Amino acid sequence: MADLDNKDQTEMDPADMEDVEEVEEEETGEDNSKARQLTMQMMQNPQILAALQERLDGLVGSPSGYMESLPKVVKRRVNALKNLQVKCAHIEAKFYEEVHELERKYAALYQPLFDKRSDIVRAAYEPTDEECEWKQDEEEELTVSKQEEMKEKAKVEEEKKDEEKEDPKGIPEFWLTVFKNVDLLSEMLQEHDEPILKHLLDIKVKFSDAGQPMSFTLEFHFEPNDFFTQTVLTKTYKMRSEPDESDPFSFDGPEIMGCTGCTIDWSKGKNVTLKTIKKKQKHKGRGTVRTVTKTVPNDSFFNFFSPPEVPETGELDEDSEAVLAADFEIGHFIRERIVPRAVLYFTGEAIEDDDDDYDEEGEEADDEEGEEEADEENDPDYEPKV
Repeated sequence: MADLDNKDQTEMDPADMEDVEEVEEEETGEDNSKARQLTMQMMQNPQILAALQERLDGLVGSPSGYMESLPKVVKRRVNALKNLQVKCAHIEAKFYEEVHELERKYAALYQPLFDKRSDIVRAAYEPTDEECEWKQDEEEELTVSKQEEMKEKAKVEEEKKDEEKEDPKGIPEFWLTVFKNVDLLSEMLQEHDEPILKHLLDIKVKFSDAGQPMSFTLEFHFEPNDFFTQTVLTKTYKMRSEPDESDPFSFDGPEIMGCTGCTIDWSKGKNVTLKTIKKKQKHKGRGTVRTVTKTVPNDSFFNFFSPPEVPETGELDEDSEAVLAADFEIGHFIRERIVPRAVLYFTGEAIEDDDDDYDEEGEEADDEEGEEEADEENDPDYEPKV
């Protein structure tokens, strides 16, 4: 009987076992949920993220230990592969040099079209009816009768407008609108910049001549105005397309090494890159108060033409490095996107294309989140949050 009693004590009813398993699963689920919440909180903490990033940066390029474990004869062959990789980097550099030459060649083919665009914008040329015809997308196509009806209605409305006010010349505020439509550029704009940019007629890209060091210049063409005496402001970016001898594997195409702006000859009282402030100072001994006027830098798009100078040592403080990094990004964007596709940034179509690229990533994230929610709902132990 004693043995039987002990057996009853050591063995457990299967139903009780299921209850224990369910409790354990519930506890495990709660622990996982708490862990996820804690992880999310940590990832939202900027200090923790910065510490993690610093740690990860320290790991980049550090040996994993695998190479050290290889036999000497294998390490020798790996070194041969790395030497081949260096040669590949030098060939890649030559490839980009030839790409630059192609850019120079095709820039000459694009330029007549860009010149005509400029003529239309500044009302130096009025396009013909044929040039103004634009074929709509198939989805937007209307019946012939509807099109004629709309054309007639538009014609009547235009005639009324012509009677009410003078017909605008060219495309007013074309480049200012482009700048305001692009986040990267609109962030630089201040309210006091806008009256000046209304006088901007064109932006051109000029590539360095054949045989010269790789570079490109952005030319901002203005009509005569009351703000400065020049009609052209320039910004030149110097580039390099060769692997760094000390780190050849980091080569990833041409990089901007520095840039040079221009001195703007501001009219008296029109320099928007400076502002005057007044400060009151109290004399320690006599207690008298005087007002001191000081001129200090002012936020403006036109600071773009006065970038920090890169010293010969190439070393910059953090603030200057950040300014130059942003400057290089802006210069590259103007060259690659704004100048070739200006009309699409004016209409907003290019911006929609850019947004679509980001939306795709967002949709993928939403899909993953949706799948996670579906999994939770299918879980019999899932309890919705109230």
